[in-house]
Amino acid sequence: MKRKPVHPGRVLKEEVLIPLNLTVSEAAADLGVSRKTLSELINERSAMSPDMAVRIAKATNTSPDSWITMQSKLDIWKSEQKELNVLPFPLADETFPDILEG
Repeated sequence: MKRKPVHPGRVLKEEVLIPLNLTVSEAAADLGVSRKTLSELINERSAMSPDMAVRIAKATNTSPDSWITMQSKLDIWKSEQKELNVLPFPLADETFPDILEG
């Protein structure tokens, strides 16, 4: 089993807000979101939205894709932990080679 990916809210809190000595209220104001919205994100009670990823990317001079990728990896990991009862499509390996190559 792969290790659980880190939540992007934790990264924001530990790698940005704490080192910059920013309070949740200050950071929320800078990002143009409510304190509650930011608090839910950094305390891992909500997911990173594309809108929030763009806001954080602009504030930190990073890429929105990097923030969304963190969230996607976490979402996929969580889904993989579920018992899903799925039957493979017949001949899936031969029918969809372009999809499988990426």
